[in-house]
Amino acid sequence: MAETVENVRRQQEPHKTSQMRRLPPAGYQRRHGAKGYAETGETLGTRWRNPAEEALRITVSGKSRGRCQGVGSGHGTVDPHAKRAGRERPGPGSIPYGKVRQGEMTKAPDNLQELRRRMYRKAKSEPQHRFWGIFVHVTKIETLGEAYRLARRNGGAPGIDGQTFAAIAAAGVDAFLQAIRDDLLAGTYKPAANRRVEIPKGNGKVRELQIPCIRDRVVQGALKLILEGIFEADFCPSSYGFRPKRSPHQALAEVRRSLLRRMSLVIDVDLARYFDTIRHAVLLEKIARRIQDAQVMRLVKQILKAGGKVGVPQGGPFSPLAANIYLNDVDWAFDAIREKTAQGPYEAVNYHRFADDIVITVSGHHTKRGWAERAQQRLSEQLAPLGVELNAEKTKVVNTLDGEAFGFLGFDLRRVRNRQKDHYFILMTPKKKARTAIKAQIRTIIQRGGSTPAKALVKRLNASVAGWVNYFRVGNSSRAFSEIRDYLEMKLRTLLTRRKRRRKTSVGWQRWTNEYIYGVLGLYWDWKLQPLGNAKAYA
Repeated sequence: MAETVENVRRQQEPHKTSQMRRLPPAGYQRRHGAKGYAETGETLGTRWRNPAEEALRITVSGKSRGRCQGVGSGHGTVDPHAKRAGRERPGPGSIPYGKVRQGEMTKAPDNLQELRRRMYRKAKSEPQHRFWGIFVHVTKIETLGEAYRLARRNGGAPGIDGQTFAAIAAAGVDAFLQAIRDDLLAGTYKPAANRRVEIPKGNGKVRELQIPCIRDRVVQGALKLILEGIFEADFCPSSYGFRPKRSPHQALAEVRRSLLRRMSLVIDVDLARYFDTIRHAVLLEKIARRIQDAQVMRLVKQILKAGGKVGVPQGGPFSPLAANIYLNDVDWAFDAIREKTAQGPYEAVNYHRFADDIVITVSGHHTKRGWAERAQQRLSEQLAPLGVELNAEKTKVVNTLDGEAFGFLGFDLRRVRNRQKDHYFILMTPKKKARTAIKAQIRTIIQRGGSTPAKALVKRLNASVAGWVNYFRVGNSSRAFSEIRDYLEMKLRTLLTRRKRRRKTSVGWQRWTNEYIYGVLGLYWDWKLQPLGNAKAYA
């Protein structure tokens, strides 16, 4: 009886194995056009489709689910020299291509964030891959709606057409977005001219901003949402400006780390009119390394030409991404210098960039004498092909060992002794320019308040002061906070005294007590400091 059972079991095993072997893998079915379903949860479509339907199925990887004449895609190769001492160049990255699930790039995404995530993974795994068929994602209502939401959250003045967010909401947001989508799909979209606004600078000069109309801001935002996931995989870790999951505080923490690691010479770099000198041909060439979509490239060119023949207009959602793409090769060139000059875990040269604000730290050891001048020369050589120049008047070399200070992202940084005089630390204080700016903003709100009720006016003041305090609370800002708080109280008490039609013999410290302005009116009171975390806390 036992032998009979054993024989039956043996006869059944080959039958099960043969059934399993008759199911080819998903990759085999895609390559050879086999019919059926793969055991990956992905349904393979038919071999031929209508070209109009096929255009909507083009995926972010450059592959379509069927075969369509005239459609192709480049395939990337892995850079064997990608890793740089803990940092990764555009390449396999943390998600190797072999570990990406089969069909992940060809399966339709559930939402915009999932699409951006998959584009990032594809770009990270194949550094030479060029994306095409992505214009359809730019024109989706979901993408345009998210771009409109971000533009409305940022607020801003209307463009040259005078259209406001309130007018759009009254007429209907859905109809507004559908009209934009129809123009994009029909190829009739044309950006309007930007409204030019001059903002005075502290040195008597002015900075020109170009404000697009809301319609163009939505299109730029939608384009940025799609392209950002691709180029984010290529950006260097030493770039911090206007990137997801990065902040000015992270850039400050990295600069402070470099100073504490004995890189005492600092090149405070100032680029001369950076956004106004970006060459369109060079920028389009850099974008075309990753994008093989004629409609997307045409849209990018239209956005650039709306601001003039040269330069990227500041004030639009697309300009920060374009600025990062333009200087990405410079970032990686200095990252290579950082690796070559490092001795084990100790770096001799480090590079930090936030938009057009650059700081290069160099070791102050006597064996590195002259390295700061050579680093500045190398930076000029890297910027020359891009048409970008250094501002000779503002670019300087600072020696922090001599107590000299340099400015970065609104802070003055200097090396000082602690109270016990037993070690040094990096003192970070808000710049005088930043303190003057918030005072001017407080004055403007009060002067334009008119007959606004005191509580409503205080809410406006709180919104302005809270943003300033939240940014500068990470530094050594006690004195600056006391200065701004006293100024805010003085201006508010003066306003209340005038509204009572009393002669201004005093500011009104006794009449308008702290209990009234803070307890009744609700003036901002969160002036607590929050020390800047170390660099690893922001990784």
